[in-house]
Amino acid sequence: MDSATPLMTVEALSKSFVYSATVLDRLRYGGRRTVRALQDVSFVLRRGETLGIVGESGCGKSTLARCLVRLHHPDVGRISFAGQDVLALEGAARRAYNRSVQMVFQDPYGSLNPRMTVHQMLAEAITFHGLCAGAAVDARIAELLDLVRLPADAAGRYPREFSGGQRQRIGIARALAVEPECLIADELVSSLDVSVQAQIINLLLELQERLHLTVLFIAHDLRLVRHISHRVAVMYLGSIVELAETERLFTQPAHPYTAALLKAAPELDPARRSVVDAVRGELPSPLNVPPGCPFHPRCPKAFDRCRTERPLLRERAAGQVAACHL
Repeated sequence: MDSATPLMTVEALSKSFVYSATVLDRLRYGGRRTVRALQDVSFVLRRGETLGIVGESGCGKSTLARCLVRLHHPDVGRISFAGQDVLALEGAARRAYNRSVQMVFQDPYGSLNPRMTVHQMLAEAITFHGLCAGAAVDARIAELLDLVRLPADAAGRYPREFSGGQRQRIGIARALAVEPECLIADELVSSLDVSVQAQIINLLLELQERLHLTVLFIAHDLRLVRHISHRVAVMYLGSIVELAETERLFTQPAHPYTAALLKAAPELDPARRSVVDAVRGELPSPLNVPPGCPFHPRCPKAFDRCRTERPLLRERAAGQVAACHL
């Protein structure tokens, strides 16, 4: 991995959605409300690395992934890929970007067309981008199925005929069909059994090494993220609050929220399990983000400045940044 070479750079990315309020909300708040899904998200994805994105449900992880593959258009900010301004790409240049950055979705059934066989889905991706034609398409499909360890006869079957783990392998094969440089895995194994999770994660690691992929791995399971990632970014209410090399983040967290997440992670050793709540209070609504530091209502170390001034990401150690006034 050439850690000095950035493949993708994200700068001050923000995205909001208009919330369709109920009648009660309209009376209480006077109209439609806005959900701030992302706010000033910035990071660099290095060529050949796996960057883990973690955080509680609703923190903006999936919205970030969809912005990166242009399923959502951010309100403000910039995405640069291999020196190109992604948000300005149109026509053939945009199709080339879509080929270079592929996404594997959380739901392995909902993301596959139930009326198409595996062969039809893979052939559609291959022929749309003009990668090969005729008998070469069949050969490429056979190669892809072998790559993700599915039998050759899987090509003629429909998604409903496969298990969840097998459907996720089909999703990976479809993403790899166009020979991408970057793979965005959005909660890749969250809907699978633990034993199947291990198989898919090991497959992803093998594919990354074999195909020299750059991976953005989005998950809420800290153990998986630690196993697979070179660096980890922690998100809270639409913002990155800490980013560091994996081992440093897990052993020396700089943000109170990161420390709380690590404390809340399940322990296999009963002697090390804690009955003390790692994070007090409930996650605030994205419709009503607290002023100042968004984490201050739940932070045991909060002081007056935290309640009024939003902290910016600052370097705490080599390769480690955190958004905290402490």
